[in-house]
Amino acid sequence: MAREINLVPDIKNEMIKTLKLRNYIFFACIVIAAASAGVTFIFGVIAGGQELARNNRQASLVLFHDKLNSYSDLKDTITIRNQVADIGTLSSSKQVLSRSFNALTVMLPQGADTIQISRLDISLVPSTAESSESSDEEEIIIDPTFRLEAQANAGREPFIDYNVLDSFKKTMEYLRFDYGTYVDKAGNAIPAYCMIEQGQDGSTFKEVRDKKDYYYAYWTINASGCNPSDDLKSDDYQIEDYEGKEVVKVWRTPQFDTWYKGEDFNSEEEPYMALDGQIYNIAHFNSDCITYTGDNSENDAAPKWNDDNVCNLISTENGISIDESSNGRNDDNELVLRFTATIRFNPEFFLFRNHHMMAKAPSGRYNVTDSYVQVQEMFGKRAKDCSKNDADCVNNNKNKTGDN
Repeated sequence: MAREINLVPDIKNEMIKTLKLRNYIFFACIVIAAASAGVTFIFGVIAGGQELARNNRQASLVLFHDKLNSYSDLKDTITIRNQVADIGTLSSSKQVLSRSFNALTVMLPQGADTIQISRLDISLVPSTAESSESSDEEEIIIDPTFRLEAQANAGREPFIDYNVLDSFKKTMEYLRFDYGTYVDKAGNAIPAYCMIEQGQDGSTFKEVRDKKDYYYAYWTINASGCNPSDDLKSDDYQIEDYEGKEVVKVWRTPQFDTWYKGEDFNSEEEPYMALDGQIYNIAHFNSDCITYTGDNSENDAAPKWNDDNVCNLISTENGISIDESSNGRNDDNELVLRFTATIRFNPEFFLFRNHHMMAKAPSGRYNVTDSYVQVQEMFGKRAKDCSKNDADCVNNNKNKTGDN
């Protein structure tokens, strides 16, 4: 049996192990250093590439900035962009100044008593206020206001009569307006630009039957974007010709006498108006102000129709105030009552988003024209103060001054 004899001392074995460990560590350090150098080189390349790309981008931005600023229409372009971004807010607050004449038409008396305006200041400028205590947002507040100087003429003795002005003031609470949407037979809204509501002379279309006025508009049914809804055709309507255009007459005022046919009416083709005011099978006007109801408790064949209009033209709170009044003479040397007044309107009347607006007088008289002649008659030269030796004017005891 062979025997092995270890002639190397134990300390020598420990030294050999230590040298091997040192070599391993040294080799590992070399590998790690090489790897670190490689990673550093890669990061350097990336950083250098990013810096180069950033410099190129910055140079491009500077070039684009200079080119952009060279455009003469830059400011207008930026303004349009901002307006497009705020188009919703702008549309909700946009107002229609021309409706001022609509309002004046029903406000001013018709007949022997006349009121002519010598100066009219209109304020439609919206103001802003915080919407709530807990919110920093602002809401638009519109307070349409007319401030006018005018003269009232009774048209008969004693001419200067405060009753004309007093009647003018009291009429304000009964003024109404109406707006809404025209719809086809299926109840789908007809775009506003498809409707013709006034003739060339500015008069509203109407028919008079049994001493009643029935108002209507024309729908340009075959114009671009004005066609009926998909489930209907132009053949489903009675087409007329108006100034070379194919149109359909759409009633703004319900035809109570022809549309109502009783509660048991089942036709899906003939026009029908129920007692609750709902209208079927015909293009018509859906009012956002007026609710129609019928009562046939006395006579089933001819129900009595009522309309409830909730849209006040003049503000219900402090709508009109007479600031001053005095005797005077107009340009024809007639005795008149001069006065100044402040009138506050319902903001809804002037808002652009409320389409097909129409003002209504207490008697049911609509604003039927915006013609130049009628507007011209609303205004007149400012009346003169009474001279000291004008006894008829100064001593007229039929007149009261002040806000009565």
